[in-house]
Amino acid sequence: MQGIIEMILSSGIAGLVIVVMAVVALGLVIERTKTLYFDLSIKTDEFISQVRSLIVSGQVEEAITFSDANRKAPVAHIVKAIVERADRDEDSIRKGMEISFSEILPKVTKRLGHLAMISNVVTLVGLLGTITGLILSFEAVANADPAKKGELLAQGISLAMNTTALGLTVAIPVMMAYSVLHAKQNQILNECVEQSSKIMDLLSGRVYDSNSSKKSA
Repeated sequence: MQGIIEMILSSGIAGLVIVVMAVVALGLVIERTKTLYFDLSIKTDEFISQVRSLIVSGQVEEAITFSDANRKAPVAHIVKAIVERADRDEDSIRKGMEISFSEILPKVTKRLGHLAMISNVVTLVGLLGTITGLILSFEAVANADPAKKGELLAQGISLAMNTTALGLTVAIPVMMAYSVLHAKQNQILNECVEQSSKIMDLLSGRVYDSNSSKKSA
């Protein structure tokens, strides 16, 4: 721990910038983890199975109520919008699905891209600190008092190495966290598309069967 503190103190302004961005990244990781893995999470297979069972048995209102009870989950929000239009034509049902998908998309994707940006920026800030340290080292070799040349050269090299190390120390875990959270985000969106399509197909078949029965009568 003391070594990390010394690294930060030896990194100058660049180090402080990296630390501030690391704190911001940590806050984003915690918020996105809570949102994607807990707030928006649902046992999708069990939920869809229950909705399908209610629709097949003709309990459309119960399916809507059940979906509404789980509406915080994106897939439930979309399914609810679809089932609410079960008595309409396929184009209307599809429009309801598209509207509901556009409503949940910002909740699933917001702020996640900032993590990738932070990872790239801290790497560049670390590189800037490296270049600054090397410039100070060259100036020490060229212009400094011979008695202080060694000390100034060491300070410049220390700044260069510490900012590089600090930048990578932050950038690597942030990029790893981004990759994991991005995969979870895509999983949620893919489930929404897949399961909503299945419910739409089920309702279309149900409407077709209903219309066929009326014509036969």
